[in-house]
Amino acid sequence: MFPLRRHPTVVALLVGLALPPLSSHADTRKDGAESFAPHELESVTVTARRGEEQAKEVPFGLSVIDAGTLESKGNADLEAVLRDTAGVNISSSGPYDANVLIRGVGSLNQISQEDGSVVLNVDGVALSARQISLATLDMERVEVLKGPQGTLFGRNSEAGAINVISRGPTDYREGYLRGEYSQDNQYRLEGALSGPLGERLSGRLAVRQSGEDHWVENVNDGDPISKPRSLAFRGSLLWDVGERTSALFIAERQRIQHDASVQVLYPFGDPPGIDMTPGRFDDNQNTVERYSSEVQHDFAGSRLTSTTALTRTDMSLVTGYGRRISEILYGAPMEFMKEDDSDQRVLSQDLNVSSLPGARVFWVAGLYASDSRRNFDSFFETTGNRQDRDYETRAYALYGEATYPLTGRLDWTFGLRHTWDRKTYEADYFSGAWQHDERDLDDDYTTGRTGLSFAVMPDLNLYAMLARGYKSGLFSDYATQVEDSSPTDAAKVNSLEIGFKLEPTHQRYAVNGAVFISRIKDDHLLGYDVATQATSAINADTRSQGAELEGSLSLSQDLALSASVTYIDAEITSDAPGVQGGDVESGNRVPQAARWSGDLVLTYQRELPDFPGLPYPMLKARAGYHHVGARPADPQNHFDLDHYDLVDTRVTLLTGNAEFYVYGDNLLNERYELSGYQLAPGVRTGAMHRGRTIGVGAGYYF
Repeated sequence: MFPLRRHPTVVALLVGLALPPLSSHADTRKDGAESFAPHELESVTVTARRGEEQAKEVPFGLSVIDAGTLESKGNADLEAVLRDTAGVNISSSGPYDANVLIRGVGSLNQISQEDGSVVLNVDGVALSARQISLATLDMERVEVLKGPQGTLFGRNSEAGAINVISRGPTDYREGYLRGEYSQDNQYRLEGALSGPLGERLSGRLAVRQSGEDHWVENVNDGDPISKPRSLAFRGSLLWDVGERTSALFIAERQRIQHDASVQVLYPFGDPPGIDMTPGRFDDNQNTVERYSSEVQHDFAGSRLTSTTALTRTDMSLVTGYGRRISEILYGAPMEFMKEDDSDQRVLSQDLNVSSLPGARVFWVAGLYASDSRRNFDSFFETTGNRQDRDYETRAYALYGEATYPLTGRLDWTFGLRHTWDRKTYEADYFSGAWQHDERDLDDDYTTGRTGLSFAVMPDLNLYAMLARGYKSGLFSDYATQVEDSSPTDAAKVNSLEIGFKLEPTHQRYAVNGAVFISRIKDDHLLGYDVATQATSAINADTRSQGAELEGSLSLSQDLALSASVTYIDAEITSDAPGVQGGDVESGNRVPQAARWSGDLVLTYQRELPDFPGLPYPMLKARAGYHHVGARPADPQNHFDLDHYDLVDTRVTLLTGNAEFYVYGDNLLNERYELSGYQLAPGVRTGAMHRGRTIGVGAGYYF
């Protein structure tokens, strides 16, 4: 955490390509305080290609959300961060089932916990994108990589990747404490401490405890259906082994308890409610652990990086329908509930060699290996049916990418990755009698990209990138009998992006834009046979095209503006009969992909006259507007989820090493839908987001 007086001005980076934040450059005054010069743009260093480089030099779409922006917006988890990023859409009904789409590319139906089109990469370690409910604990930045990223991030990155970098240990002592409280008993307590532990050893520890009352009410007792609680910590040690060698060790654990994945019958009440036995979600929990080591050694002209990691997840989740929904569907007011339990352990190793930062030729080459073992067990309370499923995946890959200057102005980027996957599946199904099933799936495939970047002038780059992505075949998490267990076909995507990055040196504005088109073959849908109640994997083709534009401007020494707009036209291009919920027709729009989205953010900062007892007072304020257009709820396009407009604000008083702030999220009190389903003709359910939130907070930095 930066000391308070060095905090940068908050400017949201909201769409597409990398846009560096507007920062305040501090000059020390004679009295020891800091005065702030006019805003200027600073280039951001990113690791979007597994090596350090300037964001403006990355030849594809990239959004960077820095630590100051995360704090000023009060984003409590990654899902909230991504929802505020134009061009990114998320469908979810709870904390463990997020389906992320970037530029209209993503799973039509997720048929497995591993069925994602976006990779979540935390400090160089891959996690399922379904874990985007993780807290934004002590993060340095979040990089949202747009377009296929299979070259460097492997399978299931056909839409893009989310690269999360946490704050590392420092060789000087620093830390912070922060607390927030708002309506519905929402609270967040967080702190971090960093500093030297010896001549060559430094450490950092960050902890967060948070909780809230769920915004959906149980109509049986009038109380919230649950009271989610989250506890997260991360400890890291940095060992400077030698002048050119370092080792970073990280241990992280995040646990969410009592959260609920619920569907509310439409029309929603105020507050929305469900009819269910109180305490149904008390045992819900999701625990994610990560233990990793990153060893780096710099040679004369290259850098060797070895990342070894063990990740573990443990999830127990109760889901289902309340009495009112079941009575409409089945004619009986019963609770139709399912219990899911899942454990996963992944051991991974990445070894790569890359160019040093600032090298004339950027390049990286490496090898990757992982072993994943997972179970997913389901029990239906109403019928007594049970499924016990075990999955194992072993993957190996070789990869490399380089950007080579062909002339003084023209650069060529090219990269390839070849992956070998072996997956095995074993299951036991009970529906009056037990059935056993075993299957395996082998797949090897090549992904890659190539493109050109041309410097029209020192401040303006044009680029074009052609990329190929791949989402490997897999076994369904919803198979209930042997006949359901056939694996899906692999999904493949070809994408073309053409864009520009205008970033004048020592100026106060930047403008970036891109147009793109992606064609996806054999994306995944869940099939369902009403007569036999069998599920199956069904494939359909899609196409997505659109454009992004963003810009930022320093209006004065005190005032800064950023804005963005994204247009996405995504449709299904092949028929898919037999899908759960009804047949899917060619020409239907891709679910959850809004045609229009955009953002407008205004930030203000000003030194205040000296107040008695308040050293170096300063006022900082942020007002943001985020629009998401109407989008289809499902592949059948039964109905659209309404558009929504979010307005949030935050006003902060800084004095010395302390800050005090008030904030408001969703000030228009939009009860917008995170997902929607048509269970039967005329029967519609949805998962809603929380309404307006007003809160206060304080922090101290040392």
